[in-house]
Amino acid sequence: MNKDLTQGKPEQVLWSFCLPLFGSIIFQQLYNIADSLIAGKFVGENALAAVGNSYEITLIFIAFAFGCNIGCSVIVSRYFGAKEYHHVKTAVHTTLIGGGILCALLMLAGFTGCSFLLKLIRTPAEIMGDSWLYLMIYIAGLPFLFFYNIATGIFSALGDSKTPFYFLACSSTANIAMDYVFVKYLQMGVAGVAWATFICQGISCILAMVVVFRHLKALKSEKKSEIFSGHIFKQICIVAVPSILQQSFISIGNIIIQSLINGFGPAVIAGYAAAIKLNNLVITSFTTLGNGISNYTAQNMGAGKHERIHSGFKAGLKMVWILCVPIVLVYLLFGKGLVFLFMDSAEGPAIETGVQILRILAPFYFVVSVKLVADGVLRGASLMTQFMTATFTDLILRVVLAALLSRFMGVIGIWSAWPIGWLIGTAVSLFFYRYSVKKHPFSRVSLSRNRLGRQ
Repeated sequence: MNKDLTQGKPEQVLWSFCLPLFGSIIFQQLYNIADSLIAGKFVGENALAAVGNSYEITLIFIAFAFGCNIGCSVIVSRYFGAKEYHHVKTAVHTTLIGGGILCALLMLAGFTGCSFLLKLIRTPAEIMGDSWLYLMIYIAGLPFLFFYNIATGIFSALGDSKTPFYFLACSSTANIAMDYVFVKYLQMGVAGVAWATFICQGISCILAMVVVFRHLKALKSEKKSEIFSGHIFKQICIVAVPSILQQSFISIGNIIIQSLINGFGPAVIAGYAAAIKLNNLVITSFTTLGNGISNYTAQNMGAGKHERIHSGFKAGLKMVWILCVPIVLVYLLFGKGLVFLFMDSAEGPAIETGVQILRILAPFYFVVSVKLVADGVLRGASLMTQFMTATFTDLILRVVLAALLSRFMGVIGIWSAWPIGWLIGTAVSLFFYRYSVKKHPFSRVSLSRNRLGRQ
């Protein structure tokens, strides 16, 4: 069901729209968590380390899929807010064509270059084989990843956050069951968790695309839509490319950090693999809420209702802080039990590493959540230079500090780099929100309907 985010009280609109998005990303993260959990529990610590090691490389591919998602979502949101439905359809078709070509190029690069990447990050010999196998199967499923992400971006742009939630709830539950069967009973090892993800994500992708075209068919417009528009493609790229660069550089940064961690051996790698999945569950969830705020911002910009954007920012802050409270308490109080879910033993250096990471990072979720809300407004307003600056400040600091502090503090130095980067990155994001958005209410970034693509 399509929903107009330009009507109603901002706080109620955002809660209604973003909570299903939050639920969706929780289920989506269960894909990756289930892979690591089943591998660690039923295959062993090295299998958990292999999946975790490969995960950092898969984030590069996810970065490109995410860029297609947010680029399409922001532009479609504006056209939908402006009620230019023929441009909505053109933007969707244009994204599907561009995303398909990009996906094919990445698959070629992945199949030919993943062995090099695994060696580059100093993958230990005992987990090299399983890491390579997991990546090969993952890369084969990239079309499903790309087109599913584009579909969810379209749903969000049209104000429909419930449909992707239903898809992910079903597919993630099925994925966990298939992981268990493939690994526990069919003894497929790391390949089993990879094939389970491949199958479930494939089914979700196909069904989501069917529903997308039904949504588009329901949008009636007097003008005929185009199959591809260079002008709209450029508008999508203006948002998508910085988002891809942002996520790609984050992934590259994580790969550098993974290479540092790999020097401490498989036990620390396994502990990090468990904790980082739990951490990413939170960060990705708040990033998705930020994406929802981008959609809200973009729709209201398209409708010319700029005053609602500031109210939406305040409502977004309230929302993420309410969600932070139980998450932080659970991670601090029950961190050991959560990390143990990924392990076959309740004691040892792997468990200790995972608990240590959660205790250092969890209190600072209150900080990074503010940054992600502010970033959502910046991106929805097409303030991509400011958005990229805030992102790279955080990333560069984390990577540089992890490299430096690890020399003096060991692995604790690596974990400590996250909160420092988050604190400074949040300050930069808030500065840009205050002076580029709040004090200049879209006088420089407001897009007239002509710039939106009316030709």
